[in-house]
Amino acid sequence: MGRKIAVVLFNLGGPDKPASVQPFLKNLFRDPAIIRAPLPIRWLLARLISRTRAPAVIKNYAMMDAGGGSPLLRETELQARALEAELAKILPGNEVKCFIAMRYWHPFTEEAAADVKRWGADDVVLLPLYPQFSTTTTGSSLTAWKAAFKGQAKTVCCYPFDENFVAAHVDRIMDGHRRAGEPEQVTLLLSAHGLPEQVVREGDPYQWQCEALAEMIAGRVPAHWEVIPCYQSRVGPLKWIGPATEAEVERAAKAKKHILIAPIAFVSEHIETLVELGEEYRLVAEADGAASYTRVEALGTHPGFIRTLADETVAALGMKGEIRSCAGGRLCPSDWTGCPHAVTQQKAGERVVERAL
Repeated sequence: MGRKIAVVLFNLGGPDKPASVQPFLKNLFRDPAIIRAPLPIRWLLARLISRTRAPAVIKNYAMMDAGGGSPLLRETELQARALEAELAKILPGNEVKCFIAMRYWHPFTEEAAADVKRWGADDVVLLPLYPQFSTTTTGSSLTAWKAAFKGQAKTVCCYPFDENFVAAHVDRIMDGHRRAGEPEQVTLLLSAHGLPEQVVREGDPYQWQCEALAEMIAGRVPAHWEVIPCYQSRVGPLKWIGPATEAEVERAAKAKKHILIAPIAFVSEHIETLVELGEEYRLVAEADGAASYTRVEALGTHPGFIRTLADETVAALGMKGEIRSCAGGRLCPSDWTGCPHAVTQQKAGERVVERAL
């Protein structure tokens, strides 16, 4: 008899209707991985930020064809069904089911954990839909999972350099280039969600992974293109990593370039891709005289991306340890102390010392 394999897909989540926007934002900003302040201050800031930002965010959600909410859950459900179908081919005789665990809105991580337990899974694989590891995304989701589910699980921490994943990005980019009329003077902006510099200084490997991926993509598109990794969605007064996507759009537009802009850390369409990249930065490009502006689609259910997820799941099921990257073991250089492999090794060392004492 085959095994029951649960694959838990982590993502941030998004409000399902206008009334959900403010509580969604409050959940986001009271996460200690997002605002690193003592609890009373963090909760006060979360209430203030969610209340003041909600009206503008509601307007942005209204621009999408999703009933005033986010399309992220719908997109994730499509990815889950595609992954189940792919795994059914690779793991015949087993029952594979994907569970969606959103961090800040339904279905919450706690709901997914209860569903996995109720289903009676023999094996559990934790698979983030954040390709690059960050303490603010995958790290936060894993913390929530460990609080909600006490059973054993195999974890995929990141897969930014997987061959199928990189090829899927290049395929989407070249499709965008064809839709733009195959222009010559191209600036390709590879945009990822930003982070405060402080988070990176504390050892978070996210920026390194994003920029290493950008170099891999740059080596596979036409050599005469200008390729720039950049960061969007800044919030708050802290200094964030750069360059800022909006500033790079403005610079390329003034140089009369044909702009292709591709999300490299978002794998699903949602407010940051459809509105921020698709609408807001388009207005900047047009105002500053860009020759053209084309938004590249998120990976969604691209076969290469689904194959990456399937391969990582299978590899996780077969590994002896508890956590893997697309490199098998640790992916990040030693400087990046926030790498989950470094944290796991440190905890293992602490357990050895405790036993010795």
